[in-house]
Amino acid sequence: MAAVDVDMPMEIEPQIIRNEDIEREAEGFKEKGNTFYIKKDYSEAFNYYTKAIDSCPKNASYYGNRAATLMMLCRFREALEDSQQAVRLDDCFMKGHLREGKCHLSLGNAMAASRCFQKVLQLEPSNSQAQQEHKNAAAVLEFERMAEFGFDKRDFRKVVYCMDRALGLASACHRFKILKAECLALLGRYPEAQSVASDILRMDSTNGDALYVRGLCLYYEDCIDKAVQFFVQALRMAPDHEKARLACRNAKALKAKKEEGNQAFKDNNFEAAYKLYSEALMIDPNNIKTNAKLYCNRGTVGAKYEEAVRDYEKVYQTEKTKEHKHLLKTAQLELKKSKRKDYYKVLGVGKNATEDEIKKAYRKRALMHHPDRHSAATSEVQKEEEKKFKEVGEAFTVLSDPKKKTRYDCGHDLEDDSNNMGGKLAPIWILIAFTFL
Repeated sequence: MAAVDVDMPMEIEPQIIRNEDIEREAEGFKEKGNTFYIKKDYSEAFNYYTKAIDSCPKNASYYGNRAATLMMLCRFREALEDSQQAVRLDDCFMKGHLREGKCHLSLGNAMAASRCFQKVLQLEPSNSQAQQEHKNAAAVLEFERMAEFGFDKRDFRKVVYCMDRALGLASACHRFKILKAECLALLGRYPEAQSVASDILRMDSTNGDALYVRGLCLYYEDCIDKAVQFFVQALRMAPDHEKARLACRNAKALKAKKEEGNQAFKDNNFEAAYKLYSEALMIDPNNIKTNAKLYCNRGTVGAKYEEAVRDYEKVYQTEKTKEHKHLLKTAQLELKKSKRKDYYKVLGVGKNATEDEIKKAYRKRALMHHPDRHSAATSEVQKEEEKKFKEVGEAFTVLSDPKKKTRYDCGHDLEDDSNNMGGKLAPIWILIAFTFL
């Protein structure tokens, strides 16, 4: 009688037992992971979920649990990978789709997030969490649209506002952070912009956008050389970064023109210096600090006081510092002084003339223009000489009085004293006698 083959079931049995043991062990790891997750010890939870996955790599829920843990650790890119693996293993795994959507949203990909939430709503139309998250994704898309429109209109405050709201829903989006930082820099809020860019660089030192923003802040703070270094580094990491390329070119051109202008000024070639400073001011209207210095420099070499005042007004409008206010007031004073009568010129003396020199000059000019001397001249000549004689009297009244002279030299108004200046004509014999005192 032939032997009955009863060994076949016995050969399969050990494999079944081993699989059951592995699954049981994996479930044990998962339970331990759950315990640590409840205790908010996410690092330990991650370790045990990883052990569960290593034991049973085809179990969707293990990837889903590890994704949830990674999300709590703010490791959204890794969480996204686990979520995607979970739904690949089980397309009806609702929590997997929901977590994938949340990861996409946190990373700023609102369109992909919307698709994930729509999938959840297909599986369970009444899922309130998916409904809310779908609204959040739509809100982020709207904030993106508004920010893009605001940037095109150079409404950088609006962009910062929109990015703040978007980041409230997409906290891990570097793109939103970079746009906010760039606009903060364009608004002159450099420490805030630097802080945002530095946070990104701590996580990713090769981020070309963050390097560009760091350079932009330095550029607008008139640290041109350091700014160029960051722009070059940004281009090394992202060769097609057009903003970094343009900023680098502007920075180099601005520095070169300014240095050329400074050299022309040192060489006393003021006309060339004025031209070079003007060309430098055309390079980048947004660079307030560097342009403020250029306006100051151009104001210094400006041939006309009106031009100097206009330049210093621009400086003070861009940066209202005490120094710039003083420069503006000085220029306005010089303009005012340039438009009034030059009493030193009227008497023919220098600004450092002594009291005796002023007296002598007055006697000389008063005799020269006294109307009695021109009584035989035509009426036009008499009027002109009388006008000059009165100016001589005004000049002497001011320059011979120490207080009035000081006020005049300082550019103060002397209208209050105008009624006492040269209002009467002294007879010529008195002036002749005064000459010999």
